[in-house]
Amino acid sequence: MSFLIQQTLLYAIPLMIVALAGVFSERSGVINLALEGIMIMGAFVGVVAVRSFQGMQFFIDAEVNGNWMTLQLVGLAVMLIAAVAGAVFSLLLSYSAINLRADQTIGGTALNLLAPAISLFLISLIAKQTTLNLEGGLNSADIFMLKRSTLGISPTEKLNFFTDTFVVKNYPATYICILVFIVMAVILYKTRFGLRVRSCGENPQAAASLGINVFKMRYAGVTISGALAGMGGFVYAMTTQNCSANGDVAGFGFLALAVMIFGNWKPLNIAFASLLFGLLKCVAVSFSTLDINGDGIFFLTTIPVSSYFYMMLPYLITLIVLSLTSKKSRAPKAEGIPYDKGMR
Repeated sequence: MSFLIQQTLLYAIPLMIVALAGVFSERSGVINLALEGIMIMGAFVGVVAVRSFQGMQFFIDAEVNGNWMTLQLVGLAVMLIAAVAGAVFSLLLSYSAINLRADQTIGGTALNLLAPAISLFLISLIAKQTTLNLEGGLNSADIFMLKRSTLGISPTEKLNFFTDTFVVKNYPATYICILVFIVMAVILYKTRFGLRVRSCGENPQAAASLGINVFKMRYAGVTISGALAGMGGFVYAMTTQNCSANGDVAGFGFLALAVMIFGNWKPLNIAFASLLFGLLKCVAVSFSTLDINGDGIFFLTTIPVSSYFYMMLPYLITLIVLSLTSKKSRAPKAEGIPYDKGMR
């Protein structure tokens, strides 16, 4: 059960933070279909940043001496770098949607095509291959994981359920993302700034009549969206891809859009939806080794179902959920509509 919860969180947290990224953009009035591409850029820049830190003496000393605090601070710094990369990349969407008043769906799709192309091109230049890995090979991302040795716990010591599930073999980045999610949700729904952003996605003309700069608010919404998606991309790569970049995040950007719609653009609903989709993704990836009740029997392997069914289960459920909830979903009224000062 501990393994199931841990793996579910690993998949759910990036979904949750990226879905909130979509909320920030769409609440400001800009459709952000580029979440997938922004995640790819965040993952790529984050892995490049970690590789750069690996060549620095202080990082080498910290790794040799087991200075886990220094390593975690590096992980936090890289999350911030990935967030900046995502924010910068999202400016392409902002400029095309806000200044040029271009079709936002086409703009987002273009960024989704551009991001893997740029990433793979630069990976080819850096590593002469299609995947960029950290120095150290297999399990190299474990430098950012909390382990028994990190916490000074004996290998034979019996752990309670909480420590075994939420501390050992967990990434602090997971809990940082939860904290960021809570803070950003409060900012969006409980502050004056958040109210102004949301007003621009509902009725920008009315917002402008009250002195709110609609262009500024929409730029802010999309930039914050890019920062959150870039961070989510790196966290996904670090926790599920052994901190490697290959120009792909397994469709998590599109799943995040589905989570956002399923959650009706509300943070609490998004959190629950992310856990559901995270559980399905966990089952899809580890169904053959999943011991649900700890009796040594892999129950899912006893069901006469093809392994491909489990792999497509998250996406199948996505289609079913969206088809059942689409009529009840209430998107911001002005999303996708370019702002025109002359309209009333």
